[in-house]
Amino acid sequence: MVLLEALDVHHRAFAMPSQLSGGEQQRVAIARGLVNRPPVILADEPTAPLDSERAMAVIRILNEMANKYETAIIVVTHDEKIIPTFKRIYRIRDGITHEEVGEGRNFV
Repeated sequence: MVLLEALDVHHRAFAMPSQLSGGEQQRVAIARGLVNRPPVILADEPTAPLDSERAMAVIRILNEMANKYETAIIVVTHDEKIIPTFKRIYRIRDGITHEEVGEGRNFV
């Protein structure tokens, strides 16, 4: 229930998937992926359908999981607003991978 609360979908805990909006479905899927504390999380566009506030909440939770449970988080995204929150960034341009040191900026 803590994850559902953190992702702002606790009020929909007993709803069927067809009763959830696209953003709610995304956040419930993220909660389901995190609940068992996996050693690695592969997140493909985890913030795509979310507004800025909820997107940052998702990234905050992923970061907390990484720190608290020593979980490796691999995020694939085009969402420019979340990129500065990461410490290590790999960009693929013209088929070549470029490693960058990210800012690891705190959340706004």
